[in-house]
Amino acid sequence: MFGLFKKKPKEKPLPKLLDLNNNPIVEGATVKSLRYELGECTVELEGQEYFYVSKKSGERVSYTRMVDAITENQKVMLVTEADK
Repeated sequence: MFGLFKKKPKEKPLPKLLDLNNNPIVEGATVKSLRYELGECTVELEGQEYFYVSKKSGERVSYTRMVDAITENQKVMLVTEADK
């Protein structure tokens, strides 16, 4: 009888990513990295973690390494169609 009503483990929600101008960043977005000389990157989601993948070198960097200590936003700038 014991163990019939166990709590199901809850999945952690995905983190909400914001660039330095507080624009939301979603999977598939194009951003310009301000760290690690990545240049323009695309945002990819793998499991429960976001990655920035450089378009020129293919290097992958986790979103946790791009956090700005003061604002807690990402050290990236969202690239819009007007910027291209």
